[in-house]
Amino acid sequence: MCSAAGHLTIGALARAAGVHVETIRFYQRRGLLVPPPRVQGGFRHYGAQDLARLRFIRSAQRLGFSLDEVAELLQLDDGLHCPQASALGARKLADVRQRIADLQRIESALADMLLACSGNPQAASCPLIAALHTAPD
Repeated sequence: MCSAAGHLTIGALARAAGVHVETIRFYQRRGLLVPPPRVQGGFRHYGAQDLARLRFIRSAQRLGFSLDEVAELLQLDDGLHCPQASALGARKLADVRQRIADLQRIESALADMLLACSGNPQAASCPLIAALHTAPD
C-alpha cells in the first residue's frame, strides 16, 4: 500500500482518483490507461501521471464524453491537436443541445397532458393515459 509519489498500488490509486479498482482495470482493458509492469512481489506501482490520466478520464465523462471519445481526446493530448479536440468538443456540444431540445419537447408534452388531467378530474378516462395510448411510435 505504498503511496509515495510514483509508488501507488492500484487500491491507493483508486482511492486517490475516487474510483473503484475495477474501474481502473476496465480502463486498462479499454486501452485508456496502460498498466505499469509488475515489480518484485507482483504489485504494480502507479504514479502521478496515472492519477492525472484517471482524473482526465473522469472529467471528460462528467462532460458527457463517451469512453471512445475520451480515447480520442487522450490521443489528441499533446498540445498540437487543438483544432481536432475543438471539433470533437463542438460535436459534443451540438449533441447536448439536441438532447436539451428533446427534453424541452418532452417537458412541454407532459405539462400539456397533466394540464388536461387537472382540467377534467371527472373524465371517464385519464387524458394522460389516453394520450399515451394514441401517441405515434
